[in-house]
Amino acid sequence: MMAIGQFMRQAAQRDYSKEWQAPGSFPWIFQRPKEPITGRPISVRENYIRCVKGEQPYWMPAYLYESNTVWPDAIEEHPVPEVDGYDWWGVNWKMVDSVGGMITKPGTRTISDFSKWKEELEWPDLSVVDFKTDGQKLQKLMDPDRVHIYECVEGIFERLHELIPFDESLIAFYEEPELLEEFFQKMADYKIECCQKVFENYGRVDGVLYHDDWGTQRAGFFSNEMFREQLMPATSRFLKYIKEQGKFIELHSCGKNVQYVPEMIEMGIDMWTPQAVINDPDYLYETYGDQMAFCFHVEIAPSDTEQEIRHKIRDFVDHFGAKGRCMPWIRTDKSIPEQEIIARDELYNYSLEFYNKQYGRK
Repeated sequence: MMAIGQFMRQAAQRDYSKEWQAPGSFPWIFQRPKEPITGRPISVRENYIRCVKGEQPYWMPAYLYESNTVWPDAIEEHPVPEVDGYDWWGVNWKMVDSVGGMITKPGTRTISDFSKWKEELEWPDLSVVDFKTDGQKLQKLMDPDRVHIYECVEGIFERLHELIPFDESLIAFYEEPELLEEFFQKMADYKIECCQKVFENYGRVDGVLYHDDWGTQRAGFFSNEMFREQLMPATSRFLKYIKEQGKFIELHSCGKNVQYVPEMIEMGIDMWTPQAVINDPDYLYETYGDQMAFCFHVEIAPSDTEQEIRHKIRDFVDHFGAKGRCMPWIRTDKSIPEQEIIARDELYNYSLEFYNKQYGRK
């Protein structure tokens, strides 16, 4: 097994004035500059935050399009660039071309046994990394009128099952609950330190998109009792830090995780983008739509006409607009870019009229 320390040395020696991500990869796409959005009654940033917090938005934001993603090259939770290789924990990752994303190589382990994590696991030393230069580079790519969201990947639970096989991670909940609590709390300290570096070096950051997958396609990994006892304390402390810095929190958590929405709200999560199909948008919106924001998919088929696209968007606004805390993720065939242009045009104009009427604006 290769020593973890060498991967931190690699990060310490990297010239972060250069671009490091592989063209076409998710980080590279998220880092690309975007054309300004003009002609809106208030800033795109202010309106986005209004929607996330349920404060009477002027229009319904188009998810991803109306935000800039802060994806640091200097936080190596994945290999940098995102190709087959090691992150700075020493975890071996493989690119899955069919989905354009990475998984840990089957059989990967960085410690011999979970019970030995204190002795064997080398934690990243962020003091040796040049965040300032990386932050200066990425700030130049940001649109000042858009909301800026730090993509905080590989959450407190995810990192556990990347260091050791997944089955051993779940067994630790039963066999080593006290040691597991210590691990999660130390991981929360690490995530807080990562956020501190981002907030200090990457300019204005309005929100944090926290990634931690909690379920399968059938249900969550844990009972709610176990979630509250073992994962929630450290996660809550980490998220509380973010809120204390004045940032909003969006959750990316794959799985059928509707059972955890009360805990999400209790932990201060402002918005969740649930995995499509397995989580019921109507139930989430009707049950929790006053307490947190949601982003749901709008699927545009390649064969859809302009009239059909505009009709789908109007239906979405009519169905999910009344509480002022919902936005669509418009999903189109990227080889037909005019479809997304049509959809965004209808979304802005129709939802602007919708909210002007709802909130008594002229």
